Parts: sequence; C-alpha cells; structure tokens
Amino acid sequence: MTDSISSILSQIRAYQSQLGQAARATGDVVRGDAVQDLRGLVEGPGQAGAARHPSFSETLRGAIEGVNPAQARAGQLQAAFERGEPGADLARVMVAAQQAQVAFRATVEMRNRLVQAYQDVMNMPL
Repeated sequence: MTDSISSILSQIRAYQSQLGQAARATGDVVRGDAVQDLRGLVEGPGQAGAARHPSFSETLRGAIEGVNPAQARAGQLQAAFERGEPGADLARVMVAAQQAQVAFRATVEMRNRLVQAYQDVMNMPL
C-alpha cells in the first residue's frame, strides 16, 4: 500500500516539475494553486472540498452495473451474428466480447483490491 502511495506522489511531483518547465519555457508564471485547480477539474465544479467517498458496496455495485450491459450487448451481438443478421459482423462481435471480458476482469481485480484493502484495515492494530 505504501508503494502505491509513493508511486502516485512521484507521479504528481514529476507532473509538477513538467508543468514548471513548460511554464518557464513559455514565460508563464506558475501559480501555487495549480494543483488545486486540477483537483477542481477532476472532481467537477462545486465538489472541491466536499468529496463524498462511496462505500464498498456502492463501488462494487457500480462496477458490476457497468459490466452487465457490456456482457449483455456482447451476447446480443453474438446471437445476431449466429442468426446471420446484416448489422452483426464478426469484427463487432469480437470487439464487444473483448470489451465485456476486459470489463469483467477489471471488476474482479477491483473487487480483489477492495477486499485486500478491507482486510488490511481490519488487521491494523489499535
């Protein structure tokens, strides 16, 4: 867990140095609150400082709800291809199947990481 935090911090520092170098090259002034502005872009307008962290079940439900439509679409395209419908060519079927597979693998990996994080928190000494 510490390695991932260190990795993210190093990426942020690298980005800040690149931002400073680009600003010096163009003659712009780098503001100290540039990172705060970026956070506002990521979180969306009006959400800065009022970040709501979803629960484990909400996060997992959101991931599953994203996978299910991808798998359903892949199944529908596969059935349409088997029936010989003109809009379902082999390339579309294969792309949809791969998208569903990648989404499912990402969901499983996210679940594994969330469970591991939960176990790490539960095993922390008081």
